[in-house]
Amino acid sequence: MTLLTLPQLAATLPRHARLLGIDPGRKQVGLALSDVSRMVASPFQTVKRGKLGQMVTFIRAVAQEHEVAGLVVGVPLSLDGSFGPAAQASRDWTLELSAQTGLPACLWDERLSSSAVNRMLIQEADLSRARRAEAVDKLAAAYILQAALDSLPGELTPF
Repeated sequence: MTLLTLPQLAATLPRHARLLGIDPGRKQVGLALSDVSRMVASPFQTVKRGKLGQMVTFIRAVAQEHEVAGLVVGVPLSLDGSFGPAAQASRDWTLELSAQTGLPACLWDERLSSSAVNRMLIQEADLSRARRAEAVDKLAAAYILQAALDSLPGELTPF
């Protein structure tokens, strides 16, 4: 399966299908879900990163239970926007995840998402380091997914 751009991914989705945002870290993977109108991203869960087969099984179950029809996966571009080794590893992982789950996927620039979330948790929520560690991955996934959703053209509904 090939990776799509976000507009291409959005065009493939059924009307009320959700998107799953994924922040793939080396130790943990943060997950976030969109609402059915694809306007709001909500933190969902943080899972321990294991073998790809385990992640495929888990993502398939989440997709079925929550009517997810596409994946938005964070890619850690270098600060200058280049595609370094970490970004390539994320791309390869996403391609395999997409192929094995059968869900279309796109990559979304996640530069500094974890830093922004950590800053917010320190300044606004005043969480301890241990509590931040528990929350940061799923919040970063929501941050990534929300940025992607915000870039999609919205449908105007008459009031």
